[in-house]
Amino acid sequence: MTGKKLKVAVDSLCRPRRRVRIFLSFLLVFAATCLVHFIQKQHFLNIFEGLGTDPLEDPTKNLNNSDAFPPGAMLGITPQQSTEIVSSENGEKGNADNRQEAEAVLTSLVTPVKLPLSQQDTDSHQRKLLKTSPPISHTNANNITTSSSDSNASVPSVPSVPDVPKNWSKVSATVKARRDLVKEMCAKYKSNIPKNITKGHLYHVFVEDKYKLLYCQVPKAGCSNWRRTLMVLSGYASNIENIKHDTVHYASNLRSLNNYDNEGVIHRLKTYTKVLFVREPMQRLVSAYRDKFENPNDYYHGLFGKPIISKYRVNASEEARKTGNGVTFKEFIQYLLDVHRPIGMDIHWNLVDKLCHPCIMNYDFIGKFENMGEESDFLLRLIGAPSDLKLPTFKDRNPKDKKTSTDVMESYFSQVTAEEKQKVYDFYYMDYQMFDYSKPFNDLH
Repeated sequence: MTGKKLKVAVDSLCRPRRRVRIFLSFLLVFAATCLVHFIQKQHFLNIFEGLGTDPLEDPTKNLNNSDAFPPGAMLGITPQQSTEIVSSENGEKGNADNRQEAEAVLTSLVTPVKLPLSQQDTDSHQRKLLKTSPPISHTNANNITTSSSDSNASVPSVPSVPDVPKNWSKVSATVKARRDLVKEMCAKYKSNIPKNITKGHLYHVFVEDKYKLLYCQVPKAGCSNWRRTLMVLSGYASNIENIKHDTVHYASNLRSLNNYDNEGVIHRLKTYTKVLFVREPMQRLVSAYRDKFENPNDYYHGLFGKPIISKYRVNASEEARKTGNGVTFKEFIQYLLDVHRPIGMDIHWNLVDKLCHPCIMNYDFIGKFENMGEESDFLLRLIGAPSDLKLPTFKDRNPKDKKTSTDVMESYFSQVTAEEKQKVYDFYYMDYQMFDYSKPFNDLH
């Protein structure tokens, strides 16, 4: 009897201790679970921060291939993390040679960068910070001298053949000056953007394997004719003149770099010539507006025209709301400058900086639409293309439209206020600075 009472007394004393141990064990398991969840969440956020695009503008969100973003979209990704690159086929870690190669490639391709602009391009405060920074001193690309520490870097040079035109020395020097300027701008303004290359950075880069060319398309800067040229170089077509517009843009003849696995991407970034052609930003904008909104285009009138008219036109007719036809240039500019756009951005008027990521891709050849004939011919000879192949100059969309010249651009911008004109310049300010374009209007500041 005494023993039973003693046992009951002992149990009554130990029971609270057991409860405390159980409670502490529960807390420990709960904390561990929360920690794992937090780490996973941070990794997920880091992946999206590496992409650096708005969800409305994310070109990879509808991709169906196994290498597409988000799972497996990272290329590995800072040099410090390159030893953990995972094979996209078997999920195992690559061997030491692959890791060393990836580290060397990524280290050489990615420039430390700082972006004072927020993700919303139209943040006027951030644009003012950018514009009031001390200007970079550089000479015009047509008359270059440079003191860049990268002056001995590998750049396109004049082929050593006896019949090289004299002006090619000037083209070669001009291209180098543009590269140096882009590096200066990236180092000055973008030292804080992610240092990793993602599939989102590669979406607009097209691959031509025979002549080892990577071309980043900038719409309204000769991209249709460059894609025609790539098709001929690749052997998909024998005659540039016979390639129709729909074939250029909707046939699957050209492959985007983001469709390759990590090993294929790294190999091409390391060994191929990376090419970018740009255009005066406000002329490119006017050209895009004329093409998409002044001519019949059910897609753009429906997708962009209807929400633009509905938001910015006072007393819009039911017919205009229904069809999206007849968007005015002023309405288009209101949409462009609106922080809360009713529809996202489009590649035809998005910044080159956002489309082709020059601070990460480190382009070998930066050409200009304004000198397209001379500079494209130089590039084609440089890569060893057939001597009779030249970039075409025709346009098969709205061929009767007058070319968007400086005069045409000025006539369109006369339809908006001085304040709106200034804001458009601010919007494209990074493209103006990075690619050395002058202010298009004297009253801009």
